[in-house]
Amino acid sequence: MARFLMITATSGTNYELAEMFSNNAQEKGHETEIIDLSEIDLPMFTMARSKDPEQAPDLSELIQKMTDADAWVVLAPEYNGSYPPTLNNAIAWMSLDWQSFRSMCTGKPVGLGTHSGGGGAHVIMAMRQQFSFIGADVIGRSCLSGRNKDANPETIDAMIDGLVR
Repeated sequence: MARFLMITATSGTNYELAEMFSNNAQEKGHETEIIDLSEIDLPMFTMARSKDPEQAPDLSELIQKMTDADAWVVLAPEYNGSYPPTLNNAIAWMSLDWQSFRSMCTGKPVGLGTHSGGGGAHVIMAMRQQFSFIGADVIGRSCLSGRNKDANPETIDAMIDGLVR
């Protein structure tokens, strides 16, 4: 049994996609949790804020959940050919302690998915590059869905199976 963390960068359709992944994993006997980054309401990362303990958010609980998870499924819509600011901002804040951030990410199995109006290929490429850069093991298969294309249940099933080690 694996512990999955579904991380969604926005509420709405990407959260619904996270629920589909979560339900599939639970049906296979895995533990799951969904984290909606838009609900965390982080301040915009700046170097000045990062050096001020009163302005820097406490992300220890999120970091612990990410560390404890056996695998992540990251779901985000395409924003201007990349991923949304909520995801970039969370990564920036979590990376302040670079050594523990690298330890959290290195070798972590990661699956990527999107529900996007424009198809989502660019957000998948951007996330693949980002998560590979921080040391995660991003699986090859990804889930693309949108207004005119439902998420493929077989893809979700194969991704959950592919993330279990």
